[in-house]
Amino acid sequence: MKKMHGLSAGAAALAVLLGLGGCGEMSTRDKDTAIGAGVGAVGGVVLTGGSAAGTIGGAAVGGVIGNQIGKDK
Repeated sequence: MKKMHGLSAGAAALAVLLGLGGCGEMSTRDKDTAIGAGVGAVGGVVLTGGSAAGTIGGAAVGGVIGNQIGKDK
C-alpha cells in the first residue's frame, strides 16, 4: 500500500511539472483560467471528500471564474 501511495505522489508531481512546462506562451487570460481550474478542482475535492463529480465541477467553475477575471487584464 505504501508503494502505491508513493507512485501516486510521484505521478502527481510529474503531472504538475509537465503542466507548468506548457504555460510558457499562454496569455494572461489563459493562465488565469488554468489557475482558476486548479484551485477549483482542489476546492471541489475538499468540499466533496474526493468525489470525481466534485473535482470536475470545481474545476469547471474555477476555470470560468478565472477566465472572467483574466479578461479585464
